[in-house]
Amino acid sequence: MKLVVQRVGMAAVSVDGEMVGQIGSGLCVLVGITHDDTSEGIQKMAEKLVKLRIFNDDEDKMNLSVQDIQGEVLLVSQFTLYGDARKGNRPSFVNAARPEQALPLFTEFVEAVALTGVPVATGQFGADMKVMIANDGPVTLILEG
Repeated sequence: MKLVVQRVGMAAVSVDGEMVGQIGSGLCVLVGITHDDTSEGIQKMAEKLVKLRIFNDDEDKMNLSVQDIQGEVLLVSQFTLYGDARKGNRPSFVNAARPEQALPLFTEFVEAVALTGVPVATGQFGADMKVMIANDGPVTLILEG
């Protein structure tokens, strides 16, 4: 699993001009699923995500989690995170899990994050999504697990 985690003041995702998910302050997370991902790994990444201390405390140090600030999370499926362009100019996506494997794991990840008590919004799996973010910082991290 690969996550691109962005600390945001707001984020939204639309499909065909219709807003399907929107959050205020929190995390916008692009989620890539690969062939080797398991339910156990999904659970660990959900816990890591909500406990990741990347929000500023009163002393302006990154010491608070999205749970601590009572923020929200927008999760957007993104198979292109597993694109490989080392050979040629057209990326290969063979490392991305096929939709029939990725969708259940993505759904499980959404549910695992929601079970932590953090409000969760999502995009629409497999759709041509437009993601809008107001980066806070900017702070962007890549988590792999």
